[in-house]
Amino acid sequence: MSKAIILCGKICSGKSFYSKRIKDEYNAVIISPDEATYELIDNEQGEFYNVFSEKLNKYLTKKVGEIVKAGANVIFERGLWTRESRIEIKEYYQSIGVDCELHYVCVDDESWKKNIEERNKRIVEGKGGSDFFLDEGLMNKLQSKWEEPTEKEVDVIYRVDRTKS
Repeated sequence: MSKAIILCGKICSGKSFYSKRIKDEYNAVIISPDEATYELIDNEQGEFYNVFSEKLNKYLTKKVGEIVKAGANVIFERGLWTRESRIEIKEYYQSIGVDCELHYVCVDDESWKKNIEERNKRIVEGKGGSDFFLDEGLMNKLQSKWEEPTEKEVDVIYRVDRTKS
């Protein structure tokens, strides 16, 4: 039976890395709102971005459900920053008969800061792909919205700790 593997994690935690790592194991397609945003609006962070992002996530959530119902596994890099958003997406997929697992990409603070530094460096060098630059103001805004999930909320926890490598 096919399923949606929904990734939860703060920005720059390693969700895309994790997606690529498990893609073959699940024989899955990856759906990334970040990639779609880059392709559609070149990561324009203007005043309409929040409206666009909300509409895009609703659309992709629906499409992920359709793809899973058609028989394919999907890894959906949603982020799901709030407890409410995690509950809503699980309830939505349950209501349409789609099996889903919530995977939390959990990163320690030191590794997270390294990820951000490396991401910003790639962007400055013109090698950022679909990423956008994370300055201190944006980071503070995003961090204020993040609600750490409990172990009961998620099905799988993938811990990123680059300090041990």
